[in-house]
Amino acid sequence: MPRLTLKGLSKSYGPVKVVDNVDLTLQEGEFVCLLGPSGCGKTTTLRMIAGFVEPTEGSISMDGEVFSAPGAVLPPERRRMSMIFQSYAIWPNMTVAENVAFGLKLQKLSSADVRDRVAQILKVVQMSHLADRYPAELSGGQQQRVALARAIVVKPAVLLLDEPLSNLDANLREEMRFEIRRLHDEFRITTVYVTHDQSEAMATADRIAVMNAGRIEQVDAPHLIYARPRTRFVAAFIGRTNLLAGHVANGEIGLDGFALPTAQLGEAVPDSARPILLSVRPQSMALHRSRPQAHDGRPVLSAVVAQRTYLGESWDYVVHPQQSGLQLRVTAPPLQVHEVGEAVWLEIDPQQIAVVA
Repeated sequence: MPRLTLKGLSKSYGPVKVVDNVDLTLQEGEFVCLLGPSGCGKTTTLRMIAGFVEPTEGSISMDGEVFSAPGAVLPPERRRMSMIFQSYAIWPNMTVAENVAFGLKLQKLSSADVRDRVAQILKVVQMSHLADRYPAELSGGQQQRVALARAIVVKPAVLLLDEPLSNLDANLREEMRFEIRRLHDEFRITTVYVTHDQSEAMATADRIAVMNAGRIEQVDAPHLIYARPRTRFVAAFIGRTNLLAGHVANGEIGLDGFALPTAQLGEAVPDSARPILLSVRPQSMALHRSRPQAHDGRPVLSAVVAQRTYLGESWDYVVHPQQSGLQLRVTAPPLQVHEVGEAVWLEIDPQQIAVVA
């Protein structure tokens, strides 16, 4: 039986529908990210799951029991869920150990059980040596570990996280997203994680639900969200891409200045003549100084470097294929240096091209 089910879930404020007919099912132990830009409805969806917001339409069920429906919302404290907020929300007048023990004391466990479970979880989050410190004496990352420990120690059926890393600097965010995934792998708590950061979603989630204007546009594993986006929005929002408009006819996709045989693409393309939109990631193309030998029939185009940006781990080039009005972004290794205005050969891997609805 699924652990958490959202069915036809909607929320309106007056004439504005901020969450629009969301369907999503999480299996026990699954980690799902709600990913999207500000205002897409992801936090409202999370707050409905938590019980803080009543849905206008639809329902939320856990283990087959309906927790939320219009006019009937089970209070948050009776949902067996833990929530971690963007602000951490740990008690400033309590030590680390007292913060973590707070939920256990509400469960009326014995003092010995509380002490043992607090010691165990602090060891897991590597905070044992700071058990007697107060939040004001901790760094942002340490406070986040306290919030994680407090949420996990009560053994919730579902863990909810609302942009928990947004207050941390870039290096600490990277460290903490791997820490969150490590804790999930250890405890296997069903988790819903809200973020606008694509890297966080990619690093932590089993599946990503990409939201736009209150709707879920695609739910898939992270690598499929990136490599096989199904809508224009998903293709453009996840990472960087080149969106190319073309037309299918006679087994080929006609593009601006060149054509691709449909049989070369990594997915099936209908034979009927019709317009088509392709997502071509910068990593699916390569630049060469001399014309490369034909490889699996890959298209090779003469081009000129129009712009370049050094990113440390790679070069981000913008190239202009000759006999074409296209401007294509291409990623190259850090030691592959091309000058602006240099003539190059552009090789495209059709297997990495995605057909976008």
